[in-house]
Amino acid sequence: MSKIAVKGKTLGVIGAGVMGRTLIQGLVDSGVIERDRIWASAKTQASCAKVSAELGIPVETDYSARVPEADLLLLCVKPAQSGKVLEKIRLAGLKPDTLMVSIMAGVGTPQLETMLGTPNPWIRAMPNTPCVVREGMTVICAGAHASDAHLPRAQRIFEAVGRCVAVDESHFNAITALSGSGPAYLYLVMEALADAGVRVGLPRQLALTLVAQTMLGSARMVQATGRHPAALRDDVTTPAGCTIAGLLMLEDGKIRSVLARAIEEAAKTAAHLAPRS
Repeated sequence: MSKIAVKGKTLGVIGAGVMGRTLIQGLVDSGVIERDRIWASAKTQASCAKVSAELGIPVETDYSARVPEADLLLLCVKPAQSGKVLEKIRLAGLKPDTLMVSIMAGVGTPQLETMLGTPNPWIRAMPNTPCVVREGMTVICAGAHASDAHLPRAQRIFEAVGRCVAVDESHFNAITALSGSGPAYLYLVMEALADAGVRVGLPRQLALTLVAQTMLGSARMVQATGRHPAALRDDVTTPAGCTIAGLLMLEDGKIRSVLARAIEEAAKTAAHLAPRS
């Protein structure tokens, strides 16, 4: 069993929202850490009770007493909450060797280090929502105080819910726009294709089933074959067939440009998500 926290120490998840709960369940299911060594926080007592019952771990609004015993803290809060949360963690008696892992969009490691004001190692991560079904895509990078041993520890966290790769932090805003926001764009495409299926006479549920499996299978073809999507597209596009007719309509609608502009705009927005000091 690959461990991510030293014996006798705990892993704390600050912010037991959808992603926080997903990561906890993935870690427990994969055997990376025992359930009785995990604790979490939530905003309200009602949320704490619900998440605690769901995951079988302690969940509290005030987690200060648990911070000194944590070997790893996973921050799953909104960027706007980062300053308040980090101040609370620092004042709670954070140990200087506790590994800090943040999934907050737009908040870079230099800013995290400055806000916390301690020499703790930081790992920044950007997961996406398919982590819920263990098909997530996460990227990670290391802060100034992180060693070569810290990245693999963080990588094991996110490999419990999908794929994880280390990248340079300079790519994070673009990655936030592409894979972080990407599921929303693909859901919109799926919805549009399913509506189109209804327009040509298919029952709605059948249309959605066809679209979802087709998108899933197409993605796995790219992964499994290693071939360029354009080459795989050509396999489907027979001369004078219906596929080329449909592709020409998509090109007339400037689908490439629209998708590219969406990623570009999202990347610009990601660069301004961090709270202003």
